[in-house]
Amino acid sequence: MTDLLGRLAAAVGPAHVLVDPDLRAPYETDWTRRFTGAARCVVRPADTAQVAAVLRACAAAGAPVTVQGGNTGLVGGGVPAGGEVLLSLGRLTELEPVDRLAAQVTAGAGVTLERLQRHARAAGLDVGVDLAARSAATVGGLVATNAGGVRVVRYGSMREQLTGVEAVLSDGTVLRRLAGLAKDNTGYDLTQLLAGSEGTLAVITRVRLRLVPLLPARAVALVAVDGVAGALDVLAAARSGLPGLSAAELMLADGLELVRAHGRLPAPFGAAHPAYVLVESAGRTDQTDVLLEVLAGCPAVRDATVAADATGVARLWAYRETHTEAISAAGVPVKLDVSVPVRALPGLVAALPPAVAAAAPAARLVVFGHLGEGNLHVNVLDARGAADAVTDAVLRLVADRDGSISSEHGVGRAKTAWLGLSRDAAQVALMRRIRAAVDPAGLLNPGVLFEEKD
Repeated sequence: MTDLLGRLAAAVGPAHVLVDPDLRAPYETDWTRRFTGAARCVVRPADTAQVAAVLRACAAAGAPVTVQGGNTGLVGGGVPAGGEVLLSLGRLTELEPVDRLAAQVTAGAGVTLERLQRHARAAGLDVGVDLAARSAATVGGLVATNAGGVRVVRYGSMREQLTGVEAVLSDGTVLRRLAGLAKDNTGYDLTQLLAGSEGTLAVITRVRLRLVPLLPARAVALVAVDGVAGALDVLAAARSGLPGLSAAELMLADGLELVRAHGRLPAPFGAAHPAYVLVESAGRTDQTDVLLEVLAGCPAVRDATVAADATGVARLWAYRETHTEAISAAGVPVKLDVSVPVRALPGLVAALPPAVAAAAPAARLVVFGHLGEGNLHVNVLDARGAADAVTDAVLRLVADRDGSISSEHGVGRAKTAWLGLSRDAAQVALMRRIRAAVDPAGLLNPGVLFEEKD
């Protein structure tokens, strides 16, 4: 241990090897407060060369490594199980000038999404991914988990934004593909292989990202409907009538009431409704008229409020984006991020309450999500003692509907036991072989994505 600490201090400087428990503590518990573990130490490299030196030292010592970005993960993948060296990438904040001709930019793994957005917008472009944790979530973590967010309906997940990557293998070998070529058919796509790998194959240090046009005109509608089936009718109308559709978000009555109480938000309508859809259209010209036309032609709309000014847009988005914060303030949730074919959403939402009640009778269920992708965030409060039972019940409902146990948060440590519900034995075996080929000692993020074998 003393020898390893000495090598780590030599690599990054003594000030950036944290051993004291009080200094380690902020890195050792995830955002939900559900997952925690003691790290051997926290190491904070400043660049790719230092990351490589840290991994060489850990490999020589046989020390496992947990990789952490902004620590906004929700499935325990970025915190130690116990005894690992925690590699924090928060100091890898280099941000190169925007390449306006290619509409791309290269960013260090520790750059926050919010900073990247400001950087791109200053150059007249934008980032295709957005999510509520933008102020803390880092681009390395977003790529490693293939994060989604609220713009997937228009631009796709983080994988679709990725054109190049720099990463370090567990033995310190550096892989670098940052040219961002639009066409490059020279074998296996190693860049895409790392997207969604959750730190189990390599440590991402820099990424090359595709940017999208900056669309200054946004119109947002908060729409009341009778249920999830009505929400899908609104989605269908928006898909066919809104060329600028950039978000379609689902909220239910219980979640909206929790958000209102936490955020002290006014009731959006004179009466409560079973479900709500937030629809956004973005373009270069005012989107209000076309959005109003779509809503007027959709029989499922029971009420609606529309905003196109910055203050009004932020006010309506607050009903959706405050959900995670409000849920966390109410307790430590069992968070399950799932997706099913969009047509299966009404049946899944109807099946969730009895399934959760059977597993945890005193639990409180809050559901919201990304309507356009069939992606639900299932949050179960007051169920920590029954976390596995709740998880099993919900994920089996999803699997029965040909869904995925992880839509955008990753598998992490939380759902390794259920990976077989979404990937068959042949696929899991192939993924394990790929991991063993690039990290034969299994030092990177042990216990993440796969169950540890005895």
